[in-house]
Formats: sequence, C-alpha cells, structure tokens
Amino acid sequence: MTQYERAVNDRLEKLKRRPRARILAIETSCDETAAAVVENGRTVLSSVVHTQIPLHVPYGGVVPEIASRSHVQKIGAVVRRALDEAGLTLPELDAVAVTNGPGLVGALLVGLSYAKGLAYAAGLPFLGVHHIASHIAANYLSDLSLEPPFTCLVASGGHSHIIVVEDYERYRLLGRTRDDAAGEAFDKVARVLGLPYPGGPNLEKLAREGDPTRYRFHSAFNEGDGFDFSFSGIKTAVVNRLHNAQQAGETIDRADLAASFQKTVVDILADKAVRAAQAQPGAAGEKLALAGGVSANGALRAAMEQRANKAGIAFYCPDFAYCTDNAAMVGSAAYGKLMRGETDALSLNAVPYLSIEEQTQGA
Repeated sequence: MTQYERAVNDRLEKLKRRPRARILAIETSCDETAAAVVENGRTVLSSVVHTQIPLHVPYGGVVPEIASRSHVQKIGAVVRRALDEAGLTLPELDAVAVTNGPGLVGALLVGLSYAKGLAYAAGLPFLGVHHIASHIAANYLSDLSLEPPFTCLVASGGHSHIIVVEDYERYRLLGRTRDDAAGEAFDKVARVLGLPYPGGPNLEKLAREGDPTRYRFHSAFNEGDGFDFSFSGIKTAVVNRLHNAQQAGETIDRADLAASFQKTVVDILADKAVRAAQAQPGAAGEKLALAGGVSANGALRAAMEQRANKAGIAFYCPDFAYCTDNAAMVGSAAYGKLMRGETDALSLNAVPYLSIEEQTQGA
C-alpha cells in the first residue's frame, strides 16, 4: 500500500466517526471552468463558475481547443477562489471530486489532472463523477426534501434523457434522443435565425415576442407511445420553412417561428416526461424532476410544472444557478459515493461518451 493509499484510508475511517463531509468539486466538461465546496451533498459553501462564452461567440459555438486552453488558464484561480469563499484550506477538506465524462475529452482531462494533483498532494480521497448524474443531483441542492426514487428529464445541449433515479447512483434509462438533443436543436435553429451564441437562451428571448401557434411542426416519431426523442426532423422542418419562404420572397416572422419551434420541442419533452413518470410504480411515479442546461428555459419549466400538477405528480427543478454546468452539482453527486468509501484510483481516465448506465452502482 502506498503512502497516498494509507492517507486515503485514514480519511475514510475518520469520516465514519464524523457526520460532516466537505467535498471540493471541479467541473470542466465543456465551456465552464467551475469549482465548489459542498457539505454533506446538500449545502453549498461556495460555488465559482468562469464562463467561456465570450471566447466562443465569434465562432458561433464551442471550439474544443479554445475551451481546453481556457480551462488550463483559469482552473487554478477558480479553485483558489472556491476555497477562499468557503473559508477552508485543502487539508480541511474530506475529498476531491471531478467530472470524468461525458464531455469534451481535452476539457475533461484538464479538470481530471488538476483534481488528481490536489487529491494526491493532500492525501484526500479522489472521486470521478458522471456529468448527467451531476445534473440530476442539482435538484438535491435546490430542494432538501427530494429523495430517490423519482423520474427525471435531463435536457441539455448534448443530452435528452428520461431516467428513473431508483436510488443515489442507481439509474434506469427509459428514453433518450435518437439524434439531436433538445439543446442542440435549439442552438442549430438559433443559428439559422441569425441569433448569436449561445443560441438556446437567445432563441427563448426571441420566442417571448412571438406567436407559438403561428406555425405547426409535425413529428410522427415523437407522437408515438415510446419515451425516446427525435428533434432532427423538427429542426430541419424549421430550416426548410425559412429557406422556402426566402426563395419565394415571403416574409417570415422570426419571433413567431422561434416561438412555434420552442413550443413544439417543449410540448414533446413535457408530455413524454409526464407519461414516463405516470408509467412508474410507487414513489418513482409520484415525483418528476427536471435537470440540465435546458431546465433554465422558462417555457419548459412552466409546461413541466403545469402538466405534472394536472397529473397529481410533484414537480422539482433546480435553482437557475444550478441549471447550467457548475461544480456544486458535482459535489452533491459525489457525496453518497464518498460515504460508502467508494473512491477512484488516480489512474481514472476521461471518457467523453460515458453512458449513465456505467455510473449505476448496485444494479
């Protein structure tokens, strides 16, 4: 046993005798460099997020190489600020957690390498965390009463999943996108409409000015009984509607088009999520949560809450601060794993396409 392994074992033994665990968490899966200190998986002592949006605006989307370089430049200062705001030093922590997938491989490696160095230097337990599991855990930070089991819709730029959270770190995938994720479709339509990056929030802003019933976009696949999604056809229909109008010399109201597209996607997400919850027995069918970057979309939050309430299902969603990528959600997701003594080796690698099923424990 190495000196580091002995130090980790000592920390884990101390945790068994102490009801408090403070985790330094790091998130660098895409275009935010984030660090946070979370106590007992529920209390955020600090949360620092450095966004790279200004760097990527000229390119209309995230450039992986630029993202990785920015993470390298900013991660030290972000972590120091998180520790300062929490009023803690590295030796006073109980573990270091970090996102190891899915995400951009170069960006993930920056966070992983930095977290490993901190854990090794301080003799702290090291934990890798799944990005989607972190988004789900954001709900635990916003509502202290929420406990598994429950059904959760995860909607972001790269993911559209319906997941049954059977227990902490035990997940059952019910449905997922067959092509574009909801956030990805938002970004692509926004680009065609001439909106700047980030597309999703700017499309939502434009949609507030439009008539959501002006245009209708049909999607036979999404009208089926299954829980999988397909947004590529809807995106293409919007693009074709705009191009055909331009070629015919017709005037298209961009706000109406944005509002109609948003309503179509929101209705699909909300309807399928509520139906999925209704299909679950017991408590998993009585609670429905929303997570991921698209959970910041006001139209989606409202539609989910309205449909859930009508169905007699309790609805949960994260505070806006925890919708987009942040490290506090990583610290929350890592807590149960730490308290069970399930640490990861410092050889843990980044896995850009890590599935949520691979995160499941005890299934």
